[in-house]
Amino acid sequence: MVDIRVKICGLRTVADVAAVAASGAAYAGFVFFPKSPRHLTIDQARELTLAAPVGLAKVALVVDADDATLDAITEAMPLDMLQLHGHESPDRVAEIRARYGLPVMKAVGVADEGDLAAVLEYSLAADQILVDAKPSKNAALPGGNGLSFDWRLVAQRRWLRPWMLAGGLTPGNVAEAIRLTNARQVDVSSGVELSPGVKDAAKIAAFVAATRAPAVPRLR
Repeated sequence: MVDIRVKICGLRTVADVAAVAASGAAYAGFVFFPKSPRHLTIDQARELTLAAPVGLAKVALVVDADDATLDAITEAMPLDMLQLHGHESPDRVAEIRARYGLPVMKAVGVADEGDLAAVLEYSLAADQILVDAKPSKNAALPGGNGLSFDWRLVAQRRWLRPWMLAGGLTPGNVAEAIRLTNARQVDVSSGVELSPGVKDAAKIAAFVAATRAPAVPRLR
C-alpha cells in the first residue's frame, strides 16, 4: 500500500483538529486570510495548534503576509510549516524561509502547461510545492474554491522538491487523481465541508480512507 500524506486545510474548531488527527492525516492547515470563510484570529489559531497531537504537522497558510504578520503568527503558536498562497516571489519565499527557520510550502496555480515553469522556479526557493488549480482573475480567494485542473498536466512529473496536489479534490475523486498524477501528497479544504468553513468529520475520514484504497497503486 502506498503511503499518501494528506493535508486537511481550513480547520476552525478543536473538533476539526480531533477529526483530522483521528483520520490519520499528516497535516492540519490553519488559514490566516480575512477574506476566507476559514480565517482564524491568532488567538483562535493558538487554541487549535495547542490542541493538535504530537505528530500532526501544523501549517499556517498566509497570503502575501508582511513580516509583522508572520512575526505575530509564529511567535504565538507552535508551527511546523508556513504555506504561502499569494503572489510571493521566489526571493520572498527564500527570505521567509531564512527568517523563520521553518519549512516553507509555496502554492503555484496551474491552468495550462505554461504555468508549470513556475513550479520549477519556486522549487529552487521553497521546501515543498502545492500544485493547485489557478483561480480566475475575479476569484475572491486564491484557493479553497473547489476548482480542479487537468491532472494530466502534472502526470508523472518530477520536480526538485516534494509536491502536493490540490484543487477540487473530494472523497469521490481523490483516488483517481492520485492514480493519474502519482502524487504522494494531497490537500483538501472545501471538498470535506458541509458549507464554506464548516468541516465534516465523516468526509474527512472518507477522504483519507480513499487515499489508502488498494485501487490507488503508485505508477512506476
